[in-house]
Amino acid sequence: MFFERPEYGELAVLVHIDFAQDAQREDPREFEELVLSAGGDPVAYVLGQRKLPTPRFFVGTGKLEEIRQAVQLHGAEVVIFNHQLSPSQERNIEAELQCRVLDRTGLILDIFAQRARTHEGKLQVELAQLQHMSTRLIRGWTHLERQKGGIGLRGPGETQLESDRRLLRERIKYINGRLAKVQKQRHQGRRARSRADIPTVSLVGYTNAGKSTLFNAMTNAEIYAADQLFATLDPTMRRIELQGVGATVLADTVGFIRHLPHRLVTAFKATLEEAASAELLLHVVDAASEERLANIEQVENVLVEIEADSLPRLEIYNKIDLMPGMEPRIDRDAAGVPERVWLSAQTGAGLDLLPLALSELLSVDLLHQTISLAPEYARLRAKLHESSAVLTEVYTDDGSIDIEVRMPRFELLKMLSVEGIEPASLGVTMPREEWEVDEKGL
Repeated sequence: MFFERPEYGELAVLVHIDFAQDAQREDPREFEELVLSAGGDPVAYVLGQRKLPTPRFFVGTGKLEEIRQAVQLHGAEVVIFNHQLSPSQERNIEAELQCRVLDRTGLILDIFAQRARTHEGKLQVELAQLQHMSTRLIRGWTHLERQKGGIGLRGPGETQLESDRRLLRERIKYINGRLAKVQKQRHQGRRARSRADIPTVSLVGYTNAGKSTLFNAMTNAEIYAADQLFATLDPTMRRIELQGVGATVLADTVGFIRHLPHRLVTAFKATLEEAASAELLLHVVDAASEERLANIEQVENVLVEIEADSLPRLEIYNKIDLMPGMEPRIDRDAAGVPERVWLSAQTGAGLDLLPLALSELLSVDLLHQTISLAPEYARLRAKLHESSAVLTEVYTDDGSIDIEVRMPRFELLKMLSVEGIEPASLGVTMPREEWEVDEKGL
């Protein structure tokens, strides 16, 4: 933070320590992906085990010497820890290694600073950085004289620190004021959508789960999407049309990660409120990831923190193209309500199932009944199965099939129209709105 740094390709020594009493250990592979996303060039990975971190250097003196040798051997410019370091630990390690030291929080903040594009995003990142920096100011002025004592004995370093802290406080106050205006504007936008009866659906999920790729596929947008952590930072909203629902706002949000720094959650409160105030959350999951279950748990933890854990949600198991033999489908609960959609946003497989599931969850006119299909309606039966609308089916003695379906009424009516089947012959009624239109037409 206070050392000269190149723009890209910094040579970095990575440090990961497993602690015996650490119940929630960080993932070393994810840590390396974070460094690569930040533009770092890992040249050495120092691993170790300890019972507890040391107060002075976080690691033991032997491990510190191993890190020093790795820095000297590769000419590394930065040492990055896959842990949260205290300000004093960062200062002590930097003094020993004579190079810049970052912890996990500082690394994530650096990535966010690179990804921010909108004015709001830049303000949010700057706020989080300033709050993080305020506890680490002293290490930037270790080259100045500081004398302890009473009046008249204070050195220039202490005066400079006081000045910097005052400037930081003023800047933080200014940014908080600007973000409060942003929060008010977003609240007004949500009220306008609510008055217009336009539902909001927010994409949430672990970073690099494929949210932006799915967003682009659903909206024909061209927001940046890449196979890297935190490719998306700034929120994006687009309007889509769902049959039986009408206009719907789809929002893409920042990805979550293990132990997401609380300062980031606080700074991005205005953005995350879009997810907290949505009618439906689409929890995008990397179905092919070995850490799938752990990632789901971490997303749930962040949803609790932003008070969005009680919202209805639909899980989107993405990247099935990386799972041999996996076919797109909709999973339903015991009541027949969609709870999970398996698809691939990259290849487009199963994308047609998502609007159907969304329409079911958001539509007020949902059909749930048993219809009897004669043998000649085999093609209709196949279409019902393709749309994952069939809950149960029973073959009768006369060769017909009693099928229990749950799906938007408009979708079934459209199928019947294509097949040339009268809805009344199956006991399917028209929507009440159409009755009223027909009555007025008479």
